[in-house]
Amino acid sequence: MEQNKKDMGRRAFQIDRKDNVATALTEIPAGRFVLLGEAVETDREAVDKVPMGHKVALCDIAQDEMIIKYGVPIGKATMAIEKGQWVHLHNMRSNYDERSSHLDLYTGVPTDVDYES
Repeated sequence: MEQNKKDMGRRAFQIDRKDNVATALTEIPAGRFVLLGEAVETDREAVDKVPMGHKVALCDIAQDEMIIKYGVPIGKATMAIEKGQWVHLHNMRSNYDERSSHLDLYTGVPTDVDYES
């Protein structure tokens, strides 16, 4: 029972049944979390720490496979992504932001611009 209460604090939300990623509603350390929303399977396992507001893979996603959120493709996997892995700039490219692959993983600052010169 105590473990189950702990897992309730670790939550993610699947927006559409077709989505292959969910959004972390809280920071999710590696381990169990609860999936809310359009989820069929609610008890899940994260293999990475997933920051709040970021995506977690709901299934294995092959390199070049579309990342689906809101029921639509929002990007493409740049490498194979394992179920439960953190999905972000280090392993996907956005369909909407052509510079997304040139942003710092944690700060979002562009890495393709030299601001010192």
